[in-house]
Amino acid sequence: MKNIIVTGGAGFIGSHTCLALLERGYRVFVIDSFINSSPLALEKVLEILKNKNKNVKDELIIFKCDLKDKSLLKNIFSEIKTKYKTIDGVIHFAGLKSVAESISFPLIYWKANVFGTINLIEIMQKYKCNTLVFSSSATIYANSENRSLSENDQLMPSNPYGNTKLSIEVLLNDIFNSSKMNLKFASLRYFNPIGAHISGLIGENPKGKPNNIFPLIINTAMGTQKKLEIYGNDWPTKDGTPIRDYIHVMDLADAHIKVLENLFKNESIFLELNIGTGRGTSVLELIKIFEKVNCVKVPYIFVNRRPGDNCSIVADNSLLISKFNIVPKLKIEDMCRDGWNWKKLNPNGY
Repeated sequence: MKNIIVTGGAGFIGSHTCLALLERGYRVFVIDSFINSSPLALEKVLEILKNKNKNVKDELIIFKCDLKDKSLLKNIFSEIKTKYKTIDGVIHFAGLKSVAESISFPLIYWKANVFGTINLIEIMQKYKCNTLVFSSSATIYANSENRSLSENDQLMPSNPYGNTKLSIEVLLNDIFNSSKMNLKFASLRYFNPIGAHISGLIGENPKGKPNNIFPLIINTAMGTQKKLEIYGNDWPTKDGTPIRDYIHVMDLADAHIKVLENLFKNESIFLELNIGTGRGTSVLELIKIFEKVNCVKVPYIFVNRRPGDNCSIVADNSLLISKFNIVPKLKIEDMCRDGWNWKKLNPNGY
């Protein structure tokens, strides 16, 4: 049984990935500060598996730790290595992720995302753990207007959040190129993960006011806010609203594991991969699909554009498909249905 550390494992993407890892027979060690997540998400992960007659409680070990606390992080790695002998890989989700918040508080974002990752890499090196899957972002790309983005496109973030993600990618490249060890790194550039597990037991649970479009659509449909604010109707798109590439969170979780398993097969490798569907959906299209699939109304108004936003962010995912045979299976309708099901069953979150 391989031992995998998942930083930020109680978060939205992290919890779904922990579920997928446990289903595939991995032992999972979650390191999470729980600043923007809840340990209840991990209890729900175990409940989902128990409902499938899989009792894996002993295979999910949870540590509360902020990556900025290097001493505590070192103790956790030491404990895992002493008891379980090996740490086969790390999937690194932990970090702050609000574009709008990063513009207001860039220092907090640089400290949490970059400094925290430096601590993690140093401790990984100390304990000879050479395999890392890093949670990056499509926000590192320059504005593409109406063209799909490939891994070779220009990197020019338009906000501090994107700057921190790109800086970590540069750091990982520098470490990889300088090391004499067989490092196995993958940087996964997510587009827009939405949806929830089909059971409705785990899903996206932002603390405070959400910043992403999908939780805002759900809150509006639930009536917790009167109208959805759409940031601009004058973008150079077919309906004037921004276009994004939405991917189901379970497809994203599955991609992490397939990439991780690909790293295990290699001696030394650095991967940079777009994780998206290759299909763009405008904000208005997403609202209409959500309304149709779930038989609800989402009233909206147009407001001014936000600083740091881009017109169109859509993945060229041909490398993901051709080289790694990772093909997202779930459609935008599935994302809307599963996300709404999670909210209906958990109106107050965890």
